[in-house]
Amino acid sequence: MADSIQTALRALGVLAAALLAALLGYVLLYRVPADLTDLLGILLTVALVLAAVRLAARALESRFADYNVAEVEVSGPITRDGGGGRLPRSPSTPDADEIVEGIERADEDPNVDALMVKLNTPGGEVVPSDDIRLAAAEFDGPTLGYATDLCASGGMWIAAGCDELWARDASLVGSIGVRFSQTRFDEFADRYGVSYERIVSGDYKDSLGAPFKELEPRERTYLQGLSDAWYDTFVERVAESFDMTETAVRDTEARVFLGEDAVEMGLVTALGTDEDVEDRVEELLGEEVVRREFEPERGLAERLRSGAASVAFAVGAGAASVVAGEDGLEF
Repeated sequence: MADSIQTALRALGVLAAALLAALLGYVLLYRVPADLTDLLGILLTVALVLAAVRLAARALESRFADYNVAEVEVSGPITRDGGGGRLPRSPSTPDADEIVEGIERADEDPNVDALMVKLNTPGGEVVPSDDIRLAAAEFDGPTLGYATDLCASGGMWIAAGCDELWARDASLVGSIGVRFSQTRFDEFADRYGVSYERIVSGDYKDSLGAPFKELEPRERTYLQGLSDAWYDTFVERVAESFDMTETAVRDTEARVFLGEDAVEMGLVTALGTDEDVEDRVEELLGEEVVRREFEPERGLAERLRSGAASVAFAVGAGAASVVAGEDGLEF
């Protein structure tokens, strides 16, 4: 009953704000300035109404909130801008910055006491993964990650920022390793007479991003050192977070494990569904849990662009997945 009253109050508040904004816009932008066209007045009034509704909805949602737990989702390849990686990514999928923004909004929301991080990712770029991990680690309250289908590589890096990691018995968890890859065209260039000329300053400046130049042994050693350094940090993070020895983490050899095996190894806290994780949060908070998903805040123009991009993605994803490269440093 209380939930129904709160919902009705929020709806009435938004409606009142919309009517007030519409009246004010009509008077100021349509009736008074005689030289303004009807179309301009209507358009400006609509814009004012939309802005007022959005602000009122946000204020009333916080005032009459019926949630106390925030949920953010990490789905698909982890990237900075929603693109890149070896697999195409849906434009509607939040990128790392949007996920971080959602966690920070949840942390600033006085109604949120705990955070649930839904993980279904094969991994992705290193620094964006670390941005999400830091945001989760800095959240002021219990932070529980839970894996659905897959929590691999960068997903495990993010999980290291959570207090606990849950998974399903059929979830795949692990792949604690680093991949440093480049697409090479030097043999192709030699075969077809394509020349590559470079002007660089610094011995190792051309070690990255030079697909038409054969990788020299010293450059390979240099890049292997970077990969090993990230791997050492990865192992250290996971060992510290999951209370494992670094040797035990290295012994996984970047393999993935089913949920039950991951629990026995110490990579997963417990098995269960998201409802089981909810029960665990209730136990930690000592009160009933009501979840709210914190999605990226996108304007109308951005939503329209995302919708059009999603259509293009659906058409071209299959072909793109065949020809996409795998360059760069990734978990």
